Amino acid sequence: MNITPRKLNTFLLFKLPSAWICGVRVKNIDKTSCTVNVKHRWINQNPFNSMFWAVQGMAAELTTGALVTGYIRNSGKKISMLVANNNATFTKKATGRITFLCTDGHLVEDAIKKAVETGEGQTVWMKSVGTNKDGVEVSEFNFEWTIKVKSKKSK
Repeated sequence: MNITPRKLNTFLLFKLPSAWICGVRVKNIDKTSCTVNVKHRWINQNPFNSMFWAVQGMAAELTTGALVTGYIRNSGKKISMLVANNNATFTKKATGRITFLCTDGHLVEDAIKKAVETGEGQTVWMKSVGTNKDGVEVSEFNFEWTIKVKSKKSK
């Protein structure tokens, strides 16, 4: 996979500056998983002195979207990607350093192969779990990604 944490973090700085300013950083990415950290700070807190849910959502979505992007790049095809649906559950106040982990890379790989083979759009649900420094789950996000091979335009 030619996508690295450094490349993704540079992308955040220039294309998603709100995530970068809030402290969202990719720590690891491989074929099956992506890890993103974000630390609770003044800039990303809510009135209840914990991390704002939308900051958690940015970090969680990045774990899934980076995997989708990586497999699309490796396919060599022009493929569109879009979040069609999402949901989240919050189980504990998010304070300190929160680590989001998605291990659903294999699901994306299968969906992209099927999209390329059939030419039909595919959907895949991916889960990202946020834990605090003690390993206690603070939130869980699910994202439904749609992927579709772009058709060639006739001239």
